[in-house]
Amino acid sequence: MNAVSTVTGVQFAPALPLWALGALTLVGLLALIPAFRARTPGRWWRLLMLLLLAGWLSGPQLVRQQWRTRPDIALLVVDHSGSETIRGRMALIDAARARVTAEAHAIPNLELRTITVPEQGSQGTQLFAAIDTALGDIPPDQLAGFIALSDGEIADLPSKPPFTAPFHLLLPARGEETDRRLRLIEAPRYGVVGSSVTLRYVVEDLGPKPGSAAAGGVAEVSIQRDGTPVSVTAVPVGQVQTVTVPVQREGSSIIVLNASGLPGEVSPINNQQIVTINGVRDRLRVLLISGQPDPGERAWRRLLKSDPAVDLVHFTILRPPDKDDLTPLDQLALIAFPERELFEQKISDFDLIILDRFQNEGILPGAYLANIAEYVRNGGALLLEAGPEFASPDSLAHTDLGAVLPAQPTVAGDPEDAAMGFPSPFDEQPPDGAGISIGAFRPSLTDLGLRDPVTADLPGTDGAQHPDWGQWYRVIDSMNVHGQVLMNGGSGRPLLILDHVGQGRVGLLLSDQIWLWARDHDGGGPQAELLRRVAHWLMKEPALDENRLTASMESASGDSGGTLDIDQRQLLPGPPPMVTVTDPDGHARQWPMTAVGPGHATLSVPAAEPGLWRVSDGTRTAYAASDMADPPEWADLRATATKAGALIAATDGSAHWLASGGVPALRLVAAGDVSGGDDWIGLRRNDAHVTTGIAFTPLLPGWAALPLLLGVLLMAWRREGR
Repeated sequence: MNAVSTVTGVQFAPALPLWALGALTLVGLLALIPAFRARTPGRWWRLLMLLLLAGWLSGPQLVRQQWRTRPDIALLVVDHSGSETIRGRMALIDAARARVTAEAHAIPNLELRTITVPEQGSQGTQLFAAIDTALGDIPPDQLAGFIALSDGEIADLPSKPPFTAPFHLLLPARGEETDRRLRLIEAPRYGVVGSSVTLRYVVEDLGPKPGSAAAGGVAEVSIQRDGTPVSVTAVPVGQVQTVTVPVQREGSSIIVLNASGLPGEVSPINNQQIVTINGVRDRLRVLLISGQPDPGERAWRRLLKSDPAVDLVHFTILRPPDKDDLTPLDQLALIAFPERELFEQKISDFDLIILDRFQNEGILPGAYLANIAEYVRNGGALLLEAGPEFASPDSLAHTDLGAVLPAQPTVAGDPEDAAMGFPSPFDEQPPDGAGISIGAFRPSLTDLGLRDPVTADLPGTDGAQHPDWGQWYRVIDSMNVHGQVLMNGGSGRPLLILDHVGQGRVGLLLSDQIWLWARDHDGGGPQAELLRRVAHWLMKEPALDENRLTASMESASGDSGGTLDIDQRQLLPGPPPMVTVTDPDGHARQWPMTAVGPGHATLSVPAAEPGLWRVSDGTRTAYAASDMADPPEWADLRATATKAGALIAATDGSAHWLASGGVPALRLVAAGDVSGGDDWIGLRRNDAHVTTGIAFTPLLPGWAALPLLLGVLLMAWRREGR
């Protein structure tokens, strides 16, 4: 309970303004000068009356005040940021907190308030932001000082002290520490496939005796790419190093740089840096060859030209070479068909070749068609949209290109017999052996189509094998089908087939009527999305791989750590597999996946430790990188009093090492006295108080002053009347 004190004093409350009272007194004194010169008998009584009158008009009062003393308030700041979790620091901090709290409670008129500095995401230790918030409730005349339990790595350290109270730092260590870190200077997050990105880094030794290149300091830096060792290099400490990393594929690649440890360093956690490089294609170069003008050609062109990332080269064959109608060539085409340039000199420059209802008829020599087949085997992408020409004697299936196609037409018939225009569902069926089926049907998904990411979850499917899409009216009959049949036409005929050929990929669409969906015929369908997915699968976009395992890291705020999200796709039917998750410390654990759809399973695993996580399903392996929750907090792990040294000196504070000197004792000292010693810290005594009551008593009240004045006046009159 705060003590109550009483203080007595005198003050004046003049009845007249001070200038008027002074003037009146001066006039009275001047008037008495002749009486004192003449030595009149009543002169002293007149002077006494003047002084009594001036004293009465000045209003003298007796004042009694009651004060209640206010406690001195000290602020205990406890650092709970991430760097306090290493080397037993948190145990030292908790023990010091208990000791300081107990001592403060034993000191009269001292109040100790405790605040905690939590993890701040990517902002480092915001110790003074927490102090500023707490100072809003502490009157400045009661502030006794600060006691900070921290390693001294303060991100928001002010350049000038914002207060005058002593700042004491208690550090959970034995003394100034050393630490090695690998710091990234330049680390691009994206790179163009086929090119390289440049990483720049430096290895630094921090502490009382830091290493440097001049001092001969050397560290070994190892580099891994997706878990595979790349190189081990000895680099000088303190010098910026450069490493070039090729971008080999689309999607993310995880690069891990790890520096060797420094003897006696605080922790090797910040010796490692992880960079995720996302490979992207600069421009998608697509070659579109249309065999003849038709509505599907316009749909293809509109789709490809709408994508700003696509460089489209488009040719339409207006007239085959063997057709001579004497029409001038300059009225048929702007340029001649550059088959040698396209299919011999620059064929490898294209990411995708699309043949839209292309019928050879001698347009391309067999050697060029063989070049296309070799282009696919070497990693290229080919998409063939087949119309009635595919079932003709001039079908591409009967050329060298047929060896890479995932199906053959059933019979080589005559396309003129197969209703080349837009058929009606009531059209007469083509003659037997034409290899073309005409009749209304709605494209549907196969069992593989429900599992393959190219067709799974297409707009309008809602998981159904027979979506309510618009009708088509023609499908090419096929045989010798291999690869993945994702969509069927009427009566279960293959409609969309995808296949791996060598290092490349091939797609075959056995109908030329997907453009009906673009026209919204019979309700339409997902024409643009389907063709986009097929094209990107052919160009090996990782997200569309039918058998894949991916892992990604989702960070979380606070102290809960992150989450490792695992996504798995498989074409073969069966239960979701077990996956083995290996944390950055090398501890492995098996987890069951959860099915979320046909051929699709997911899993989320807590991932608190920073570093490289490895996931394997026995066949495929995926990697994910977990960064520190607060990178600035982990950049320098030393316990140091150097950074806060200027603030400590400016406020007459002190620094103490808990692991060597223990917890210092607390004392209240007068302002201006020494605020600390080897085994104690001083908090400022402010003697703050608040007035709880005040009483005024007139020393010369009117009822006493008037008789006294009259008596003195009577005495003066009697003396002068003698």
